[in-house]
Amino acid sequence: MPVDALSALQEKLDSLPTKPGCYLYKDTTGQIIYVGKAINLRSRVRSYFQKSANHTGKTRRLVETICDLEYIVVESELEALVLECNLIKKYQPHYNIRLRDDKHYPYLCVTSSEPFPRLLLTRRVRQDGNKYFGPYTSSRAVYSTMELIKRIFPIVSCNKPFTGKPVQKPCLYYHIGQCLAPCAGLADVKEYKKAVGDVIAFLEGKQEQVVRNLRTQMEAAAELLQFERAAKIRDQVLAVEEVMARQKVISTQMVDQDVVAIVGEDGGSCVQIFYIRGGKLIGQNSFLMEGSGEETTNEAVQQFVKQYYTSAAYIPQEILLPCDIEETAIVQAWLRQKRGSKVELTVPVRGDKKRLVEMAAENASHALERIRAEMRSKLGNRERALIELADALGLDAPPQRIECYDISNFQGDYFVGSLVVCENGEMNKSEYRRFKIKFHENKPDDFAMIREVVTRRLEEGKSGNPKFARMPDLIIVDGGKGQVSSAVAAMETVGIKLPLCGLAKRFELLILPDEPDPVALPRTSQALYLVQRIRDEAHRFANAYRMTLQSKKQTHSILDTIPGIGPTRRKSLIKLFGSVDGLRSATLEAIAAAPGMNRKAAEAVHNYLQIAQET
Repeated sequence: MPVDALSALQEKLDSLPTKPGCYLYKDTTGQIIYVGKAINLRSRVRSYFQKSANHTGKTRRLVETICDLEYIVVESELEALVLECNLIKKYQPHYNIRLRDDKHYPYLCVTSSEPFPRLLLTRRVRQDGNKYFGPYTSSRAVYSTMELIKRIFPIVSCNKPFTGKPVQKPCLYYHIGQCLAPCAGLADVKEYKKAVGDVIAFLEGKQEQVVRNLRTQMEAAAELLQFERAAKIRDQVLAVEEVMARQKVISTQMVDQDVVAIVGEDGGSCVQIFYIRGGKLIGQNSFLMEGSGEETTNEAVQQFVKQYYTSAAYIPQEILLPCDIEETAIVQAWLRQKRGSKVELTVPVRGDKKRLVEMAAENASHALERIRAEMRSKLGNRERALIELADALGLDAPPQRIECYDISNFQGDYFVGSLVVCENGEMNKSEYRRFKIKFHENKPDDFAMIREVVTRRLEEGKSGNPKFARMPDLIIVDGGKGQVSSAVAAMETVGIKLPLCGLAKRFELLILPDEPDPVALPRTSQALYLVQRIRDEAHRFANAYRMTLQSKKQTHSILDTIPGIGPTRRKSLIKLFGSVDGLRSATLEAIAAAPGMNRKAAEAVHNYLQIAQET
């Protein structure tokens, strides 16, 4: 460490306060490499730099890497714990135990903040007043649950939010009794609220409560001689009871529990969690903890609990753990604050609870082995694909970075180009780039457009633009000889020569710039699968960008011609009604009630769209 940096670090150590807070260690590049919390910042942080400290190997390596530190003072240890969890999730420091980001796991969301809540799939839990359930193991499980709920409970089944005012005619779901049609103003608020309450109870695993509620409604309908309604509710009861019959009852205690178990390996751990609601196992999930190889099981479990429940959709009354954790009291206080009622962290030593933890541990072992097998298979296929591709193209080494280019346009307009990146056999979406074609004659010319896109990309890289800094080991263009020749011309213009090939769509042949004959990869080749996947991704990315521009232009052009409708009103209308077609089918009253609208502006929109439709 430079002398001036060492001196600056020592000054910060000398000026540390004795209050609770979080500290952040940085390396020579300024990157945050560790986040910790302390009741006394001065005492805790300075302990890292004492020569007599009995540190683990991991901590010694951390201390050797520290070049700077920051700290944040808070009022209490509880606030420090919350801040620590948020900072670890945000920065993912290398020396912390890290719960692998679970944003890819799907959740179900009941939009209870809306007048007529909907059921949606989402991959991110937000603090927005809505109810979230999950995480689920797969999208298939979520869609299956959504279909079941929509079949049993008459809530909105489309993605549009409704206020209860009529904006369209009721759809088929209303006529078959699977929606109360708030879109047409037909929904009874109390009845809809009951249905949403049953959905929430169902997702929380409280099916017995749902059945009791439905039976009460069925008996009330029968007493009023509403036999058709009673029959529909009876069918709902039978559907819920069918779900209950498939669920496994594993606890005689009718409480909500999460069961946590952990299995370690070099460099990380696998955590298995069972979700028990009302004594029934309703789901399970496994998570990877990175950076836990040199830490104790207790520390790994503690970090999992803190990081997982930071954004968990639901916190049960009891969490069963495989071992004690150091911060039990403060973590329980934090969870109690989040839940709003008592939460217990329990380490069972015998009985049914102990067997549940052991069962979770066995599942964690199986999950870890499955993950290992998948990673070995995936890694082997990627390496084999890159080696095969290098051999087929005569490259000196397997290409670690592959860039693929494609062009898209629609009926002589909306000219765009795409660049997708494959690194070490995996698509890297953060490196994707898209281009608006600047030079064209209002007619498709794939050759000229490929030349423009490749030229612009290479010029940006040559000029030092950090977004294009790393040059590819291989360029693939979607097309044949003409596209390849255009890419070669682009490289000559910029003065950069890189390995290049084209992928002809008809026979999936590789076209090389200096070879008269194309290269045909074997149909079972991993290299063929790889280049097809890269080409298809470039095609998808280009089309998605072109369709976005096309949609914006079409949407804006028709509304921009209406007097009194500016960007703010236009955005508000499209957000509320979803599209111009949705706006066209809306009533005059619904348009006038939209945010920022008045009667005069609504009449202008309504009349204009009706006339435009007739013409």
